[in-house]
Amino acid sequence: MSKLAGKIAWVTGAGTGIGEGAAHALAAEGATVILTGRRPGPLKDVAAAITAAGGKAHAKAGDMTDAAVVQGIADWIVKKFKRLDIFVANAGINILDRSWDKISPLGIDTVLHGNLDSVFYGAIAVLPAMRKQGGGQIIVTASMAGRWVGLMSGPAYVAAKHGVVAACHTINMQECVNNIRCTAVLPGEVATPILDKRPVPVSPEERAKMAQKEDVGDLIRYIACLPDHITINEVMITPTWNRGYVAALQRAGV
Repeated sequence: MSKLAGKIAWVTGAGTGIGEGAAHALAAEGATVILTGRRPGPLKDVAAAITAAGGKAHAKAGDMTDAAVVQGIADWIVKKFKRLDIFVANAGINILDRSWDKISPLGIDTVLHGNLDSVFYGAIAVLPAMRKQGGGQIIVTASMAGRWVGLMSGPAYVAAKHGVVAACHTINMQECVNNIRCTAVLPGEVATPILDKRPVPVSPEERAKMAQKEDVGDLIRYIACLPDHITINEVMITPTWNRGYVAALQRAGV
């Protein structure tokens, strides 16, 4: 039997990238997957692909930076399926003009709302149902930028992802007594559409060496399949050909 049979999983940012990979992986393991993102078209495409493969998926479009919308989707899930077992908070965004000499108030709001506020809104929307049913799991796509400070991702993104990692640990600190677990997943470079927002373009050859959405999706599936008494608080996943390491070797002349 599939390990997640009978489980209800809500995946945000599910139309592309890591969210898409996670949705496919969770559905293949037997979960019924609810897909959320801003654009209905990609969500419907992912849902159709999952269904064609024998899985169960429902597209529910919405903006995760709107607290009322987030709560409304959570309420819809609980009303329809009577439970919510897994919440994959994956929605995220970055901007091109991200450095201190270029970023604007609008850019700051875009990055903080899209990466930090969205996680908080999702968490407070799903936690009551998880407490009531006696447990649940939250898996958050953070970033290596949430553990180490650097300039590449931009200060707003780094700050938001540090906040996300901290939030995950505080969920475990408070909700462990309610059998609720939270994992911060810290990917390195992943070949997803967010790379299109890089100020310096990333070539197809470089993207091919990066972690892929299926790789991170499978890690999320693994975390979701762990027994209730086990929590992976924080985990990193990076490409073997790590461009940061390679650049450091080149600078060192190794």
